[in-house]
Amino acid sequence: MLGLGLDPELVLHENWPEPEPAKGEARLKVRLAGICHTDLELVKGYMGFQGILGHEFVAELEDECLIAGQPCPAGTRVVGEINCAPADFSGSAESRRHCPDRTVLGIQGHQGAFAPRVCLPAENLHRIPDSVSDPQAVFTEPLAAACRILEQVKIEPDTRVAVLGDGKLGLLCSMVLATRSREFVAVGRHPNKLNILTTLGIRTCLLPHSETVADLPADLRNLDVVVEATGNPNALTLACQLLRPQGVLILKTTCAQAHPWNLAPVVIQELTVIGSRCGPFPMALAMLESGQLDPSPLLEEVFPLARGLEALALAGQKGKLKVLLQIPGLGD
Repeated sequence: MLGLGLDPELVLHENWPEPEPAKGEARLKVRLAGICHTDLELVKGYMGFQGILGHEFVAELEDECLIAGQPCPAGTRVVGEINCAPADFSGSAESRRHCPDRTVLGIQGHQGAFAPRVCLPAENLHRIPDSVSDPQAVFTEPLAAACRILEQVKIEPDTRVAVLGDGKLGLLCSMVLATRSREFVAVGRHPNKLNILTTLGIRTCLLPHSETVADLPADLRNLDVVVEATGNPNALTLACQLLRPQGVLILKTTCAQAHPWNLAPVVIQELTVIGSRCGPFPMALAMLESGQLDPSPLLEEVFPLARGLEALALAGQKGKLKVLLQIPGLGD
């Protein structure tokens, strides 16, 4: 079947084998998939992955399947959590994210969704509410990652919070945190991206070229929580400088390159550093269904899978937002 992946270099070809569901897995027909920063880092060598890329997707069931104890017929639209534990694993969804024997969809040992078919454990699947469109639902996985912050840190209305980074994930983190804190601010490099937040009534701040605290507004210092979501490890120093003593730094960036980081400020300021990865799909889907959050303004362009290489190249350009792949069925 046609697929976009690493074999071992980045290729788009029709020689990928059709996936066969293992015990406890469901086979899905992919409808739409999103390209994210992690996919771009995998192409650079992150995780040493080989296979079909893609972990943000909307699909439909190929056969009837039990989802959350409810029978769902073939054709039911679903999204899926990306961490796949062995069939005999009995832990929670949160513990599944850290199962030492897990595979990760399109990232580690599990063929991804940039193809017409993909297989996932049935327990990973979530039905998409009827009122949520495919282009909205394809944001479920990164939106859940943004919601993970709310599980890790208590955000009150008066919590002073900033997100560094106005990429796709940074914007979603900003949208989520702004629903909890009235003291929130998003800091980024791109006026056009920050304007998406401004139109939603979210305070923003354009990062000066100097990238120094001295050139930022005075009230952007001594923050309680800073989320680093720039995709650039160089931003870690600035993130620490924005925090008050005993503040909390949330790390969202993953990248292929190694980077030295002076940890002395972390020790001296007694900062708490929290890695933050995958999050709760039910919370993300509830936000989409209620209309509390609409990621549609983050959509850049939609390409057919046959133009996948072009789509990946566009997604890798600076300043671009979410690029999607429309995936035809095998008979289309």
